[in-house]
Amino acid sequence: MGSRKKKDKAASIAMIILFSVLAILIVLPVFTLFIASFKPGGDLLQYGLNLDLKLERMSLDNYVLLFTGNHDYWRWFLNSIVLTVLTVFCTLFVSAFVGYGFAVYDFKGKNFLFIIVLIILSIPLEVVMLPLYKQISGWGDNYAAIILPFMAHASTIFFFRQYLFGIPQSILEAGRIDGATEFGIFFRLIIPVMKPAFAAMAILNGMNAWNNYLWPLLVIRSSSKYTLTLGLNTLINPYGDNYSLLIVGSFFSIVPIFILFVCFQKYFVEGMTAGAVKG
Repeated sequence: MGSRKKKDKAASIAMIILFSVLAILIVLPVFTLFIASFKPGGDLLQYGLNLDLKLERMSLDNYVLLFTGNHDYWRWFLNSIVLTVLTVFCTLFVSAFVGYGFAVYDFKGKNFLFIIVLIILSIPLEVVMLPLYKQISGWGDNYAAIILPFMAHASTIFFFRQYLFGIPQSILEAGRIDGATEFGIFFRLIIPVMKPAFAAMAILNGMNAWNNYLWPLLVIRSSSKYTLTLGLNTLINPYGDNYSLLIVGSFFSIVPIFILFVCFQKYFVEGMTAGAVKG
């Protein structure tokens, strides 16, 4: 018994050390970016990103430029917020319907269609990017071309299906006995139960939409519709001093996702845990 306790204690200490190292590796780049946001943009070119705390070189000039300067940063920021909100809403709405269908109903070809979903999970965007672009090339320069092709998101469908397997069938039967329609059962009974799953998928899909770069780069043509990732990329050029705005803008772009995670952290952990063990 004593040796087992020692092994458990040693395992706990090893886990603490491991996760502490991982936490440092994750936080360190963000902290480095935070320090760099107080330095002149020329320092980024000369010294790169570093942890050198030279107080005489640090000021709030970059933040003054961000909030009062003449640039398009806030237009890009607003475009990204609009696109992210629309993407998350459409993806959750459609994927919840599809996941609910796979979990609750029995129909011909159900297993075959779900296998297709699993296959899609293993195919990276780069493989289907060109044929997909050819399909939507006639849609015009708009956000619909970014949102619509990915509304039925394979990983989100899979997660919702696994989560819904844990919902008792008695809820559905009670709804049908009370005379509720199938849509009524979904909207009135199922969606309230799925709040943790919605929160978890909202954060993950929100992060993907906010950081999405490659697909908007192919689709968007007008500079007025640039998202934050595309707009910040235009600042990387050898002409003009754009690196001050680039570095502070890059750091500030983390804020919305950080706020989203803090607000829904409880539901995120609950939803991810439930989705992992159900099914």
